[in-house]
Amino acid sequence: MENVRFLLTGDTSLTVEFGNEISEAINHDIRAYKIALEKAGVPGIVELVPTYRSLMVHYDPAVLPYQELRERLEKLLDDMGEIEIPPSPVLEIPVLYGGEMGPDLPFVAEHAGLSEEEVVQIHSSAEYLIYMLGFTPGFTYLGGMSEKIATPRLKQPRVKIPAGSVGIAGTQTGVYPIDSPGGWQLIGRTPVKMYDPDRETPILPEAGQYIKFYPVTQEEYDAIRKEVEAGTYVLKTHARKEV
Repeated sequence: MENVRFLLTGDTSLTVEFGNEISEAINHDIRAYKIALEKAGVPGIVELVPTYRSLMVHYDPAVLPYQELRERLEKLLDDMGEIEIPPSPVLEIPVLYGGEMGPDLPFVAEHAGLSEEEVVQIHSSAEYLIYMLGFTPGFTYLGGMSEKIATPRLKQPRVKIPAGSVGIAGTQTGVYPIDSPGGWQLIGRTPVKMYDPDRETPILPEAGQYIKFYPVTQEEYDAIRKEVEAGTYVLKTHARKEV
């Protein structure tokens, strides 16, 4: 942990940086440190926000001054080896690929030199680690996509992308949780609401979990969408097999 840096990021926040790249090893350290910090019960901490390479700590300086907070955060690094990270669930997300739902699938296939069916097979075969959430509520930044289907962003971003759209940008893939602008290549759409302000837990995914996409037909998509709208849909999950 000699490379860990503590960065002042505001008058009520501090960032603990674990590296300078996107990697599962760094993500493992961030998750372990977050668990250690939660177990420590440090007073004055308001919120913890994990990112690709760091953990932002929002705190109340009236309860815990900066210097004291930093000292406590530094001491927690010694406890990292004792932290056990619980197995992460894999969220099974249905996707209707191509057509109106995935208008950029033909381009992704052409760019990769593959058929559309091969792109779908590759995209839906991996379990993607949710490194972080951001951009909009519940937007998932996922790691682990095959470079075989890596595709550049759109040269001209779209003004409005429908909620549930599944996109590719470079070697990343993710789901747009709400209608929003965006420049990712759209290859499909899920009827599952990744963000619902009226739900008890508004944001469905969590950083550190995994997502597994699976293809569905138009009929299956419509049926799931009706269940989602009625509030009766139960998201399927399975335990991840550690490798």
